[in-house]
Amino acid sequence: MRRKFQAALGAGTAFRSDRGGNFAVLTAAVASMLAVTIGFGVNIAQLYNIKSGLRNALDSAVTSTARDLTTGKIDAKDARTRFMAFLQSNADPELSPSDRLVLDSLVVDQNAKTVTATAHVDTDLFFPLFSSGPTQRVGEKSAALYSDKQIEVAMMLDITGSMAGQKIKDLKSAADDALDAFLFGQDPAKPRVRVAIVPYADAVNTGSLSNTVFAETKFTTSEPPALDAPIGASTAPDKCATERKGKQQFTDASPYTAMVNRDYRLGFCPSAALMPLSADSDALKKTISKFSAGGSTSGHIGIQWSWYMLSPKWADVLPKASDPAAYDPKKVAKYAVLMTDGEFNTAFAGVPKGEQTTNAQAARSRAYAEQLCDAMKKDGIEIFTVGFMLKEAGAKEVLGDCASPDSGKVQHYYETSNGAELKAAFLAVAQNIERLAITE
Repeated sequence: MRRKFQAALGAGTAFRSDRGGNFAVLTAAVASMLAVTIGFGVNIAQLYNIKSGLRNALDSAVTSTARDLTTGKIDAKDARTRFMAFLQSNADPELSPSDRLVLDSLVVDQNAKTVTATAHVDTDLFFPLFSSGPTQRVGEKSAALYSDKQIEVAMMLDITGSMAGQKIKDLKSAADDALDAFLFGQDPAKPRVRVAIVPYADAVNTGSLSNTVFAETKFTTSEPPALDAPIGASTAPDKCATERKGKQQFTDASPYTAMVNRDYRLGFCPSAALMPLSADSDALKKTISKFSAGGSTSGHIGIQWSWYMLSPKWADVLPKASDPAAYDPKKVAKYAVLMTDGEFNTAFAGVPKGEQTTNAQAARSRAYAEQLCDAMKKDGIEIFTVGFMLKEAGAKEVLGDCASPDSGKVQHYYETSNGAELKAAFLAVAQNIERLAITE
């Protein structure tokens, strides 16, 4: 820009030097005015570019600092040092060595959860004008929100028989990408985000939590015993659980209040076990890698166990690193992501003895799912739902009813028709959860 101005000024000087004829004085006056006009325009463009460059550098540094505060990489006391590093590394090329960039203030408001910065640049003008002097100050301000909320996410993932083939491959890939989005950039020693994985089919394989399951040996509709009740040992054929029966069916009560039933009629147990809340990306992805498709769709049982993975009432039976935090919307944000490729069609509680998968059973599974979703939302758990190649109206209706209401630009219910759309939906959910954790 400085070269452009010099060329224009040179042209004006050459014009002014031609004094031949009767209009020499007039020509000189016009040339001078032209030079001033060009110089003024050059200064305006220069200051605009400086202001734009300063704003871009500030925005980048403020946003990056807020992100590092959010992910726990830095403490508030380290914000200024981190901010200056970002500011210097993102300085705009328009800010030449002669421009003096000064950070006037950096405020981290730990109550409002904001990072606010003001800065100025004293820049040498290309064309000093009148009494303004050769230097002019350009100032800018930028602000960004951050969050120190803990985030807990339970992902309920459909591994039923209809997911066989390419669909289960698409699910694994999309879930892996979602984990990368959820866990990116945080300090593993002080994780802000933890994720639980709950695969489901006819039942949920509880893995290390199988001690919380009461294995029925005959048909019963009675309340299951408490975990520490003096009952005789029962031999379970697997580690799977169906739904609770009795008055705790639609609660997140501790298993020390009532265990979870394993209905004696269960004929299929998925091999992939759930994984409680964790920030260990490799371990979570290893769980996902073990998914194999098979069985029917007891979606409400998956919802039930997703709730348990987020419930502080289950802390006594979960590993210490997987303890859900207490319900406190100011300190922790809890989310469930419910995914299915079809209609919920299998239930056990309330199903008469000898009855197999029927329309009535499917109706129970859908109704149970909606009751569980309502109860979770009352506890402050926000629910996202993702349909994958859905065909049945009933499946869409349940996912629509289970999803939390949309807020602003945040969408809670997604329908996808291929692997790329499933991946995009999971990534959108991860982005929306981060947005909600900062703004709510």
